[in-house]
Order: sequence, then C-alpha cells, then structure tokens
Amino acid sequence: MALFSSPPASLCVLRLSAIGDASNASAMVQAIQRQWPETKITWIMGKAEAQLLGDLPGIRVIPFDKKLGWKGYTQLWRQLKGERFDALLHMQTALRASIASIGIKARHRLGFDAARSSDLQHLFINHPVPSPSSPHVLDGFMAFAKELGITEMTPRWEITLTDADFKWAEQHVAPDKPVLVIVPAASKAFKNWTAEGYARVAEHAHLRGMQIILAGSPAKVETDLAAQVIAQCQAPLNNLVGKSSLKQMQALLSHADLVIAPDTGPAHMAVAVGTPVIGLYAHHNPQRTGPYRYLDYVVSAYREAIEAETGKPLEALSWRSRVKAEDAMTRIQPAAVCAMLDKALIDFTIFEEIQ
Repeated sequence: MALFSSPPASLCVLRLSAIGDASNASAMVQAIQRQWPETKITWIMGKAEAQLLGDLPGIRVIPFDKKLGWKGYTQLWRQLKGERFDALLHMQTALRASIASIGIKARHRLGFDAARSSDLQHLFINHPVPSPSSPHVLDGFMAFAKELGITEMTPRWEITLTDADFKWAEQHVAPDKPVLVIVPAASKAFKNWTAEGYARVAEHAHLRGMQIILAGSPAKVETDLAAQVIAQCQAPLNNLVGKSSLKQMQALLSHADLVIAPDTGPAHMAVAVGTPVIGLYAHHNPQRTGPYRYLDYVVSAYREAIEAETGKPLEALSWRSRVKAEDAMTRIQPAAVCAMLDKALIDFTIFEEIQ
C-alpha cells in the first residue's frame, strides 16, 4: 500500500554522497517530479555533489559540507527550522547522514529495510522501504519512489548544462572521429586498473580510428595515474584530467561515443547522458554498483577475486560482499577490455563495421 494516494505537499531527500550515487538518486527524484510536479522537493546533498546537481530543475538543493564538522549540522538545521515535510527519504546509511536527519522534521521517515540498512540507520526512521529483488543501488533508490506511490519508475535523467559547458567539451572533441573517454581513476586507488592496461586499450582504440581523451578530477591519485598511462602509451592521448569542472566533464561525457571507467562517479554520469560505458570491476559486485543499463558491458574480475579470497562460491555470498585484496584489479586483462570495446563498437553502431 502506497504511503500517498494523492501528491504530498513536500518531500525531503537526504543523500549526501557520492557523485555516482547522487547521479543515480537524481533519476528517482525526477521520477517523483514527473508524476507529482506540484510537490515541493528539497534535496540535502554533499557540497561536491551540489556542483553537479545543485541546479536540477524544480529542486531546492541544500549543500552539506561535512568538512565543517558539527558546524555543518547546525547550519543545516537552522536552514530547515520551522519546516515540516510530509516525508523524509533517508537514502544514505552512513552515520553522518543519520545525524543530519535529526534536525529534519517529517511525518514519515523512510529508510532502508534490514537487507540494505547499516550503521544504525533503523534508529532514525519509522518506515523501512522493502528492498527490490535487484541488488543494484539505483533500483534500491527507486524502491523509495514506489513506496511513496510513484508508478512510472523507468530511470530518466534531465541534467542541466550550459552552452558554456558544451562549448568547453566541443573544443576538445575531434569532429571526424568517434570519441573514447577513459576515466582511469577513482578516488580510492584500490579501485583503479593499471596504467599498462589503459595504455594497451588506448592503443587498440586508436587503431580502430578513435580519438582518446583522458578525464578525471585534479586529485593526485588521478593526475598521477593519467601521467603513467601517457608515459606507457604509444597512441596520442588528450589529457584533460584535472582540467574540467564536474559540469564540463558531464558535457564531455555527453559528446563521447564510449566511456571506459572503473567503479567511479563519471561512469554513472555517463549513464545519465546516455553514453555507453565499459565498467571495470573487481572489488564490488557490478550487479550492485555497475553502470546501470550497461551491465552487460562490464569487464569484471569480481567473481574470480571474491571466490579466491573467501573460498566460497559467489552464490553463497551476500551481494554486498567486497573484495579486500588491493591488487584485485590486476586480474583484469587488457585483451578482455579490448574485446569488449570491439563488441561495444558494433552493438552501439559506433562504426558500421570494425576497421
């Protein structure tokens, strides 16, 4: 039984981080908007995430800066003083999110059920949302919308980008070649593939007639890996790592024909603009955190790594199980990624035929 038979006046969404999860959550928020356009939605999200999603049409976004410590919480609560929402969608189990929820007044406080909840989130909610059969994070988010009463939940995204964002991207994209954007690094180094692997795949893509662009944030782990890829690669690479805003990167991903990335935010950003993604996974179950819509194009060493580490078959393990070995990504072979790239070129008609 849905919570609401008619549109509620106001909802509050609490999902602070990370970039990829916030991008997935935006599909859920926009599904609510499409069915209940008159409902006022407030979304509390992280400061970095707000740089990308802070201007979503019709959404009031309140950035939360966790670096401010206790001051960040008190600032948030002051902003919400006197407000009461029909429902709070508490969509992050981290304790910092639950602490933030203390100052959010709502009649219904939705959170994850026992299958997905952790970090004592159950103490801060009064309405656990039944988990869907799919383990994917986005499907778990969509379950919140279903519980409210939303009936059409096919993920669709409307990302706000300016002409300036598109112009920045266009000046880096060759007009006469298919574009491969490689995002080599995640914020956590253990999720990253090898520089040698990326170099071999870039060379393969170059032989296929593609322009290769490296993209990423200015974090040292990302700029260092990009430099290593360039040093080992014989193909020409356009290195934009650390040279774009999140909005500019989103525009760049929208101009790409194909993206290759590990388990990192830009993989999900690419999904939001309809660009096919080859995800590289070994630490987390790609059926849970892989690029939605493109799970069939993931190159995964997860099963191999988790079974080697636990001595148990994958089917006997929780879908949340994580591989701890820091070298797990080295199990992915360049030949497998090159083969998947060739498959994607055909499946998405990036070339009529491989040259």
